[in-house]
Amino acid sequence: MIPVIGFGAGGHAKTIIEILRSMPAYEIVGLLDTQIERGANALGVEVLGDDSMMAELRARGIEHAFIGVGTVGDAQPRRQLYEKVVSAGFQIVPAIHVAAIVSASAQIGAGPTIMAGAIVNANTVIGDNVIVNTGAIVEHDCVIGDHTHIATGARLAGGVHVGPCSHIGIGAAIRQDIKIGEGVIVGAGAVVVRDVPDFKTVIGVPARVKA
Repeated sequence: MIPVIGFGAGGHAKTIIEILRSMPAYEIVGLLDTQIERGANALGVEVLGDDSMMAELRARGIEHAFIGVGTVGDAQPRRQLYEKVVSAGFQIVPAIHVAAIVSASAQIGAGPTIMAGAIVNANTVIGDNVIVNTGAIVEHDCVIGDHTHIATGARLAGGVHVGPCSHIGIGAAIRQDIKIGEGVIVGAGAVVVRDVPDFKTVIGVPARVKA
């Protein structure tokens, strides 16, 4: 089995732990967290310390990791952690739930998290470090940029493009062929029928830029 260290010990980490436990290739050997004290645990996996242990763990021969920090709007902390972990020499493992449906023609980047009930359909491109959360639908020919989070129950119609570091909120819906910029936040339950420029927040039905 491949030993894996997790970065983060909160709620998102628990979901990743359960996904990886269903994949016989991996053994989770511990967690690192800057907020949760050493000796605590998440679903029985011990917090060994904080990020200062990365070099020690690499020296022990641990080469694989998962990013257990999710996003609530702001994708930058997750992006920064991902880049820090990769720069330290770790390979981010794919966490794809057995109950997710991923088309054979989809292109999936490094370190994805694709949760139970999620659907990624034909010819879609998923970037690095992307979360497709529980029950989310990413239809055919979509392009999802690096570090983006498609939240629980969100629905993206065919041909939607989402820029890097964006957050598509829980239950949001995006019409076909819409372009969502970089760093965009789409509010929970919003219905997006027009393109959204970079670094804007849109809310409502139909979605409008938040003042």
